[in-house]
Amino acid sequence: MAIEIEAKMPLKDVAGLIKRLKARKARRGRTVLEVNTFFDTPQQALKAADRGLRLRVEREIGGRRQVATVTLKGPRVHGRLKNRAETEFQVDDADQAAELLAALGYAPFFSFEKRRQYWELNGCQIALDRLPYLGDFVEIEGPSEKRVLATRHRLELVDLPMLTTSYIALLMDYLEEHHLKEAFARLEETPT
Repeated sequence: MAIEIEAKMPLKDVAGLIKRLKARKARRGRTVLEVNTFFDTPQQALKAADRGLRLRVEREIGGRRQVATVTLKGPRVHGRLKNRAETEFQVDDADQAAELLAALGYAPFFSFEKRRQYWELNGCQIALDRLPYLGDFVEIEGPSEKRVLATRHRLELVDLPMLTTSYIALLMDYLEEHHLKEAFARLEETPT
């Protein structure tokens, strides 16, 4: 089981960060559109245990490549960075994976799209994310807290607040706070 170690920050100046990534010789990766669908039992047993079960379908923008990944996230470890155990594997058919999860008693309860641009620097993966309603974020994921924080410093992001809250929690909170029940219902009903 891998451990996810990441720093997530809201980002107002995407163009400025891309300039700094290029200046530091970061390698640009692919740009994808993700559909993230979260599953739980009718009693929300996973949420109660601070766990998450996600089926993610990534479609490469400008290409035909599609990747489907099932991820189980363990409870968060409290600390400065987002830290949690993570088990994931790719599947050939997202629809069949969703059927398998349903047969095991897990139903989709929330789905959202995210645009993500990948970069690599200092042994870390940097993701520039754009989410509905929430805007832009940067995530730095790496092999250790020390490496993640050093990369954050190297990219001049130390003044940005670090978030340990997941995108799904941020999005659900936003929809509730802004009384967007209609949008919330539409997202809940989005198929995988």
